[in-house]
Amino acid sequence: MAAAATFAFREEEPAPVLALRGDWTVDTIAGLEADLHAVARQLKPGAVVDVSELGRFDVAGAYLVDRTFRESPAGGETRVAIRGKHENALNLLGAARKAASAPAEKPHGPRGIAGFFDTVGRMMAALGEEIIETVGLLGETLVIFVNMLANPRRIRWVSIVHVMEVAGLNALPIVVILSFFLGMVVAYLGARILSDFGASVFTVDLVAFSVLREFAVLVTAILLAGRSGSAFTAEIGAMKMRQEIDAMRVIGINPMDALVVPRVIAMLVMTPILTFAAMMTGLCGGIIVSWGALGISPAMFIGRMAEVVPEQHFWVGMSKAPAFAVAVAVIACKQGLSVGDDVASLGNRVTSSVVQAIFMVILMDALFALWFLEMDW
Repeated sequence: MAAAATFAFREEEPAPVLALRGDWTVDTIAGLEADLHAVARQLKPGAVVDVSELGRFDVAGAYLVDRTFRESPAGGETRVAIRGKHENALNLLGAARKAASAPAEKPHGPRGIAGFFDTVGRMMAALGEEIIETVGLLGETLVIFVNMLANPRRIRWVSIVHVMEVAGLNALPIVVILSFFLGMVVAYLGARILSDFGASVFTVDLVAFSVLREFAVLVTAILLAGRSGSAFTAEIGAMKMRQEIDAMRVIGINPMDALVVPRVIAMLVMTPILTFAAMMTGLCGGIIVSWGALGISPAMFIGRMAEVVPEQHFWVGMSKAPAFAVAVAVIACKQGLSVGDDVASLGNRVTSSVVQAIFMVILMDALFALWFLEMDW
């Protein structure tokens, strides 16, 4: 049974003494904190700890004693002096002092307008570095991809198929469900607005144009960025934290071959497939609303769409899918490879991966829209 932890404070010459008695462990020191806090005010420089009657001693007890001395007028500049013999008191008190962290200093830097421009400048510099690193990784990925096409034996088919299933096929339910409801929303809004002008039949045109050209591929890419892209970053980041990537390099495996390129290829294959599924389910949602709200039968909806909607709009939407897939995969893998040694870094990189991927998808979609507008597509 553990002996109760007690202490006695004695004013002696040339220095006061704090005598420890009993077992000072995590189970016995709970009630001593307030009393030690009061004693800390009386500990003068040169005070010592008497451990001759000390029983068991662990890190918790050592921390409590060391904190008492650090809060005293003696301060925490010197190690705790010990009187008497104990098996591990000196080592534990030294470890507690070494592990004690000093209060963080207040940040010093320019304030006001100068501080604002300093912050903006640092953000722009960090953004520039991020863009350069991402473009560099994209170039390296393309080079390795071309080399793999020239030497197909380097392609890791098992990894590619696995990523296709986990990141692509498993995302199919959420993609088709969201696209279905999005098609219903577009058709419902079109029916409400166009019916006021006696042009309800143009709801078919609205649904077909918006779903085929924009919404299907955009929703698919954003969902993949939030679902699969974040998973890529977390997986690669966790491997880097555990130094598995360094181990791969040591045994002669290029992480780009094993981790990055298979994910990019898998996304290139699955994103167009998911986009096609999103297009079909989005049109199904529009058909259901048009049939129920406007009396436009499915046969009439499909006939009207085939008559007035050129097939180029389908190919415009499908042509965006590979570009979005590469952007999402490369950004996710780059953020994973940039993870540091702590969990906070992993969380920050996962957040950055999702934000950057969604931003890039929307930016690329706007650029595609301008390009196709100039090409009169």
